Amino acid sequence: MLRMQQRLSVPFLVLLSLPSTAMGFALSVQISALSWLLSTRYGLDIHEIGIVWAAGPLAGIVGQLLIGIVSDKVWLWGGRRRPFIIVGGVLTALMLTALPSIGAISTALGLDAILGVAIAVALGLDLAINVSFNPTRSIITDVTPEGAQRTAGYTWMQTVSGSFGVLAYAIGAVFGNIALIYFGALLVLAFSIVPALLVEEPRMLAAGGAEPGPAPKVGLLQLLDISRPLLAFLAYNLMMMGLKLGGIQPPGHWLEIGFGLFATLLIVQALAAPAPRGEFLREDLAGFRKVLAAHSLSWIGVQTMFVYMIAFVQQRFPALDADGTGRVLSISFLVLNASAAVIPALLLRPLALRFSQVRVHAASLAIMAAGYLAVHLFGHSPAVVYACMAVMGMGWAAIVSLPFAIMSQHVDPARIGLYMGVFNLAVVLPQLVVSLGIGSFVAEAADKGLVFLIGAISTGLSAACWLFVSDGRHAAAPPANAPSH
Repeated sequence: MLRMQQRLSVPFLVLLSLPSTAMGFALSVQISALSWLLSTRYGLDIHEIGIVWAAGPLAGIVGQLLIGIVSDKVWLWGGRRRPFIIVGGVLTALMLTALPSIGAISTALGLDAILGVAIAVALGLDLAINVSFNPTRSIITDVTPEGAQRTAGYTWMQTVSGSFGVLAYAIGAVFGNIALIYFGALLVLAFSIVPALLVEEPRMLAAGGAEPGPAPKVGLLQLLDISRPLLAFLAYNLMMMGLKLGGIQPPGHWLEIGFGLFATLLIVQALAAPAPRGEFLREDLAGFRKVLAAHSLSWIGVQTMFVYMIAFVQQRFPALDADGTGRVLSISFLVLNASAAVIPALLLRPLALRFSQVRVHAASLAIMAAGYLAVHLFGHSPAVVYACMAVMGMGWAAIVSLPFAIMSQHVDPARIGLYMGVFNLAVVLPQLVVSLGIGSFVAEAADKGLVFLIGAISTGLSAACWLFVSDGRHAAAPPANAPSH
């Protein structure tokens, strides 16, 4: 195994991908089953489902950022990422098994509050996933050098994870979501524990051959400064959570208009920042902030589809019963992930090596935006929806693979856990906006095709923003010792 790791052979990169695959599989189970369970078994309304889904981003804000910072500094059980991957995998498996028992848990506790118990279970699941998610991605940066080999690591991560995501939706479509949940719990256990014990983590991390020193402490103000393009998302979410806890419904959509203007200002400011000078920089915060700005927009569309597509399916195909609705959702996400599974290693990686990771990513997002728009305009039969989801797989494959490699080449590898946590804010803060704000728009909309129109707009804007991002230091030059096949 050590020799395979030293050569960075494809079998080793596949093994390295399995912990991230475990967490991705758990999320696939959640995407396939959670909205379906809450709507068909427990009768929650669409805006209540959005509130339950808000538990995930909240867990991500705390879990991934905190665990990322901590995992950069600890050494336990022979690794800095290993303990979090193992513990997170065990907790995730346990919480998955709780999903079908939300009603039983509520009854056993003597409560008549399905919504509260559902939020608690969803929050527990997402906290467990987030204990592992940052380390499962950071470990790839830990054991691969910058450039082509790191890009290979992250593209193989998505190829393997995407392939098992296809399996998840196939199980849901053929055997039902309950069978999927229990299968997922077993897979998460195996894929978290076994690879974590086999991969040898480097004790010292350094950038560009520099001597590693103690990581500087990062305070709240520094974190806010690093994540500056996302502050509008943070402010909006804090205000909306406060209003919802106080039972206050603000009139009109003035809050959303103000958020949009503030977010636009911060994103434009980040994209307009000049590139730093110098042949080698340990950290390029301006470039990192551009990645945050561009990446955040794509997740508004993605999360809107994941959470509210059930409303679209129920409106466009009213003849379907609960099982039929679940089947259309499962097949749709199966097609999306099947397309995304084969694209990274077979297409995105060769194109990124020949052209530019950033340009390839932007083009992939533009294709995804076209797919969103096609569903909105023409998605009046399941077959058309499935075909459009296959097209959208190009963008989905890019979103969950290329930005990790691009981001990692703008920051200090010795602090990749910290930056991976901040990078995750570009995912979870937009996800919270979807749960706290966009749900009301979808609920009020006469045409639930709005779900995919939002996706088309946000993904198209993200594609345009990525054109202002650079690939990062040394990204274009493949190393002499390319991965062995």
